[in-house]
Amino acid sequence: MHPWIAQRTTTFDSSGIRKVFDLAAKLKDPVNLSIGQPDFDVPQPIQDAAIQAIRDGKNAYSPTQGIAPLRDAIRNRVQKQFRHDDRDVFISSGTSGGLVLSMLAMIDPGDEVIFMDPYFVMYPALIRLCGGVPVPVDSYPDFRLHVDRIEAAITDKTKMILVNSPANPTGVTATEQELRDVALLAKDKNIALLSDEIYSQFMYDAPFYSPATDNDQTIVIDGFSKSHAMTGWRVGYVHGPSEIIATMLKIQQYSFVCAPQPAQWAALSALNVPLTGHIDDYRHKRDLVMQGLSEKYEIEKPGGAFYAFPKAPGSSGEAFVHRAIEAGLLIIPGNIFSERDSHFRISFAASDETLHRGIEILNRLAS
Repeated sequence: MHPWIAQRTTTFDSSGIRKVFDLAAKLKDPVNLSIGQPDFDVPQPIQDAAIQAIRDGKNAYSPTQGIAPLRDAIRNRVQKQFRHDDRDVFISSGTSGGLVLSMLAMIDPGDEVIFMDPYFVMYPALIRLCGGVPVPVDSYPDFRLHVDRIEAAITDKTKMILVNSPANPTGVTATEQELRDVALLAKDKNIALLSDEIYSQFMYDAPFYSPATDNDQTIVIDGFSKSHAMTGWRVGYVHGPSEIIATMLKIQQYSFVCAPQPAQWAALSALNVPLTGHIDDYRHKRDLVMQGLSEKYEIEKPGGAFYAFPKAPGSSGEAFVHRAIEAGLLIIPGNIFSERDSHFRISFAASDETLHRGIEILNRLAS
């Protein structure tokens, strides 16, 4: 290792998803069910708002906390939803930026952070980057939010519980009662509760429910990347207790500085763009995947997001993914998201034609 490289960077590896893409780079016209972003384009009114902002000269730094109209609009929505006495909002450079700032603001070396396994790939890496200790809690086989398992994992070093519902990579959505139980557990134990709600718009069977409803100290991260296909625009937002938000802003000032200003004006427009049609389309895609794979695969029905997490035939999810790639299908091995190597992730953010082709290949591989 080069002598100038910081030791903390050795505590985690590059994203395994990138390795899959590298492995598949030689494929010609693969069936791609690996991408974690919507397959529809940014809605036209949002594009127009961004272009207008650029032409109006709104291209400089914005305030670190975000442009006032967007921040105020989100704060009004948040206040109407939760009616907490102490809840502030700021605009982050994507939800990933919000996650980084949350960890840097709250996690000290040695602090433990509990989250469910399977998990979003960033969680353990960001915790380690801050010197924290990742504590994955097994949620197999149903991928539910098991409050009893979470409580059993709490020690005197536990600083945070991190929840993600709807979840990446499983698509499983916690019930209102599960979220309430975890919210009240964190409140009772005086443990920080961080709720990653980036897929909050993608709910297929029940309304979205945030644990902030039951715990006014919950820090919530959300944004526009997934809901409005704005993954490359880097606009997220965070809301929570004002002192936590102020600390995150202090770090943002010396790191990200601000989210891109034209994209913030576009996000303001996005608040008024209806998504019902897209959500209906993705519910249909979810049902197509379930109907197509349930006969040959063990698969929990996704209640949200746009992922499914089937159990792989054989003893290794990674080995199965290599077989799938050889057959021209791009999927992601489950061990990228988990301590186990038994499943694989499908993204159904794809055309129906692509999904049908992917289902045909998967069913052939399972035979």
